[in-house]
Amino acid sequence: MADNKMLKITLVKSPIGAIPKHRATVVALGLKKMHQTVELPDNAATRGMVQQVRHLVKVEEA
Repeated sequence: MADNKMLKITLVKSPIGAIPKHRATVVALGLKKMHQTVELPDNAATRGMVQQVRHLVKVEEA
């Protein structure tokens, strides 16, 4: 069961002023509105996307 690790990702800063690549990454994470939270699997792809927009999101282990 330890393989099913998830990350809780919450959008805490608006991507309006961000560069287009970062805005696209926020959308790809499934975040559409401020303070919206999504749960995604804890893998290299998700971690890389979060790392790119770390100034816009808050991440917690779920």
